[in-house]
Amino acid sequence: MDWNIIGDLLRLIALGGLGVAGIVAILIWKKNLATRVTLVRLVVQAVAFAAIFYVFSYSSIIPMLFELIFIFGLTIFLGRFFCGWLCPLGLIMDLEILARKALKIRHRVLPDKLNLALHKSRYAILLFFLLLPILLYALDPQQIMVSPLMAQLLAGYYRPYSIVLDPMIPFIVPWTGQLVVGSVNLSYPYAQEITTYVGANVGSILAVAFVGVTLLGGFFIRRVWCRFCPTGASVGVVNRFKGFKWAPMLHIDKDEEKCTKCGVCKRVCPVQVNDVYEQKGGKIKTSQCMLCARCVEMCPYEDTLKVKLGNKTLFKSRNWLEQTKSE
Repeated sequence: MDWNIIGDLLRLIALGGLGVAGIVAILIWKKNLATRVTLVRLVVQAVAFAAIFYVFSYSSIIPMLFELIFIFGLTIFLGRFFCGWLCPLGLIMDLEILARKALKIRHRVLPDKLNLALHKSRYAILLFFLLLPILLYALDPQQIMVSPLMAQLLAGYYRPYSIVLDPMIPFIVPWTGQLVVGSVNLSYPYAQEITTYVGANVGSILAVAFVGVTLLGGFFIRRVWCRFCPTGASVGVVNRFKGFKWAPMLHIDKDEEKCTKCGVCKRVCPVQVNDVYEQKGGKIKTSQCMLCARCVEMCPYEDTLKVKLGNKTLFKSRNWLEQTKSE
């Protein structure tokens, strides 16, 4: 076995150990119940950021098709857990939220109709990229489209499928990025795809504009890209079929009898999901939810909201208002 691989595995193990230690420290020492899960999620996101960097380091060993299958397989069972807890682009937008709060700048709220339209547009964007290889083959049928190797590498006609993996690209990459600072290679999700399909000259300008708009938008509007990200188009269609009512297994559950309609869950949601507030009770089935658990963390009523894996409760709302008073 290559010593570099062994070294990277040891680094990942050490990083995972530090992540676990950080989570344990937060659970023990952090007394404010309204921010404890948020801090735990930031630790998990940071560890995932480094882990994904190493996955891309071995892209020649781990085919991109397998990464794509893993993401969608995870989505079927765990919903948008990847979006809320693992996505590198999501981490950057969460750090922007912390910076905005530190500067005491209020975030902007999108109109509900516009927000819902953006969420629904995810499926149109995803469908476009799924059908694009078929369109390219129809325009140039002389090329051989069916190639297991090309499919595994998401190359040739299959390259449009790689757009779904773009949110996974960390800002620090193990290849020559679009910007090199010292010996550090920097990149940005979708920027490389823009320059590839549009062309180096115009594409570079559009890529810079895209980076600026998304970062600026993410600063003023919480998790703005997540509202129409094609990677987040998860089980919104699948779980409507009779045999897939169980999907996703990881979900938020609401106790209608304990809910007072205070509206906290609606106000704190980073992507403005209203279903937790509006639904009478039971399993929250909307695919808009990223399972970040912010609504559960902030709900001030005991056991009203729960994060559940199947029938097992992993985390539930607590009366953190009384906890603060007692301290």
